[in-house]
Parts: sequence; C-alpha cells; structure tokens
Amino acid sequence: MEEMAREKNIPIVGRQVGSFLYQLAITINAKRIFELGSAFGYSAYWFAKAVGIDGQVYFTDLSKDNILLAKDFIKLVGFEERIHIHFGDGALILDESSGEFDIIFNDIEKEDYPQVIDRAYKKLRIGGLFITDNVLWHGRVISEDKSPATEGVREFTKLLMSHKGFYTTIVPIRDGLSISVKL
Repeated sequence: MEEMAREKNIPIVGRQVGSFLYQLAITINAKRIFELGSAFGYSAYWFAKAVGIDGQVYFTDLSKDNILLAKDFIKLVGFEERIHIHFGDGALILDESSGEFDIIFNDIEKEDYPQVIDRAYKKLRIGGLFITDNVLWHGRVISEDKSPATEGVREFTKLLMSHKGFYTTIVPIRDGLSISVKL
C-alpha cells in the first residue's frame, strides 16, 4: 500500500502515523471505529488490525476507484469481516449510523473539517477519540494562504480547541494530528 501510494502520489497517513493510530486504538480497547474519508484503506488497515476479529471499522470514501483498490487490499490482508465499506459522503453516512463509536477518524476534504466536529461529538462514546489528520496542513495554517482548504483547517482547529465537550491535543507527527477525547 505504501509503495502504491508513493508511485501514484496518493496521500496516506504513512507508517509512523498508522502505527500511532494502532496504538491509540488498542490503548482504549476500541472495537467500533468510523473513518470520515478512507482513500484506499491504509488507515483502515491499521484500525482493523487494532480492533481484532470482533471489531468493526466503517470505511467511507467518495471515490469508486479508491473503493475498488481498498477491496483488493482488504481481501489481501484478510480483514473483509472487520472493514465495512461505504461509498459516499462520510459525514452523512456517520449521521445515519446507529450506535456510538470508540474512535472517529477525520480525513475528509479540509474545507469540510469544521462541519464534522459536532457530528463526531454526537456519535462518540464518553472517553472516545476524535482524531483528525493534517491539522498542520504542511505549515500553511501559519502562512498567508487563504485557500478554502487552509481556511477550513484553521477554522476547524479554532472550533475544536474551544469545544467544551472535547479535550484536544495537537501532536506534531507527520502533518499533524489532533487527538480529542470526549469528556
């Protein structure tokens, strides 16, 4: 997966973040994880490894090509029973999902980041983690960049850090992860 991501220039969280996501998931004994934006399943792989045979990972993506790639990789590693693939807008699929999640991982279009904070809060269990990738956004968050993506990450961070229901830390690993615990 890593080799293909390099060859095709597909952004993934990478091994360092993937193993960190795995560690976070096993630390809280996560069994239900929802991904907002899964690309071709790299982070889903790490989460599925963490939840074990009785866990569930909900994979969402807007690209049918990504889903086809993901299905092949998921089958290759034997996680078909753990990873449930959904085509469509991850935020809408999350809204329609029943039950609470232990982790919600956010890696959708950056301009849409602010719109998922309260949605994630409603769907997480107390003590659950809302994890978001790219919060440092290659340093653009402290630059003069006014693109919708950069503005989305800035607004998201401001809203998340002031949210009364989350305790948030930004970890400067790779492109930055925010890790928010539901209080």
